[in-house]
Amino acid sequence: MTSAKPFASSADLAAKEQTLEVLADGVYALTAEGDPNVGAIEGEDFLVCFEALATPVAARDWLAVLRQHTDKPVRYLVLSHYHAVRVLGASAFDAEVIVAHENTRALVAERGKEDWESEFARMPRLAKAAESVPGLTWPTLTFSDKLTIDLGGDRGDLELRYCGRGHTEGDLVAWLPRQRILYAGDLVEAEAALYTGDAFHRDWTSSTLDRVGALGAEALVGGRGAVSQGRDAVRAAIAQTRNFLDVMLREVGAVQSRGGTLREAFEATHAALVDDYGRWPIFEHCLPFDVSRLWDELGGVERPVIWTAERDREVWDQLQS
Repeated sequence: MTSAKPFASSADLAAKEQTLEVLADGVYALTAEGDPNVGAIEGEDFLVCFEALATPVAARDWLAVLRQHTDKPVRYLVLSHYHAVRVLGASAFDAEVIVAHENTRALVAERGKEDWESEFARMPRLAKAAESVPGLTWPTLTFSDKLTIDLGGDRGDLELRYCGRGHTEGDLVAWLPRQRILYAGDLVEAEAALYTGDAFHRDWTSSTLDRVGALGAEALVGGRGAVSQGRDAVRAAIAQTRNFLDVMLREVGAVQSRGGTLREAFEATHAALVDDYGRWPIFEHCLPFDVSRLWDELGGVERPVIWTAERDREVWDQLQS
């Protein structure tokens, strides 16, 4: 059987325009039309970088942009979660410390190699100079609940927080309470479709997003999409993320409860989401993997099944052909 649609994002080869935004003094976000976002926060005499991109070559391109604004050394590289396109560029930063949640470190050990092969096949354009990746990225500092970084001088603190299971088991957010700026990673997307293939949908849409929203951010950098500026825009980004999850839960749950098939669940979910979300980046790419994971979760599979390049193709051919 051949796929009617190109596999995942394999046909998405056009370059995306990058936009650097200075959100406050020494607080940066680089967005790229729905490609993964990255950020940086200046301490008094060091940098904290947030996310690493897919390869060292891609990361060096981001660092070249950042170096137009600051030449401070990178002390901390913070990884919001374990997915390959977020972490495998880490070696370019020469960071003293690589920080992640303790669950993220466990996920790298359990499924990092498989995820690397899976994501680079799904999104070849992001894997710029894939041969430059030296190996899996391993955190050197992990935490369970909260980790505070003193930025020095009068710059205040950066709080790394675990809000619960969501996009993965190990997502963290980076919160600047003084500036009220939040780097949410893939727990929140602003006008970009959700990838939920490793998710815990019920936790994510309830307690986890409740905790994210309770911070009261006035600017939010999601995993993909534009920066949300102002409390109303932040609330809207969280609400659209929650709605995507809630629609999935409703549609997949209904098909499963009446004894339908995975293919029927995919078609019902696609129909329910496409008008509102179908024009957004990676919608068609993500949805087969999203529905497959949710089908498992609602069927009692507690932890996500590991995605391999082979399994990716099987699910794609089953649902998107």
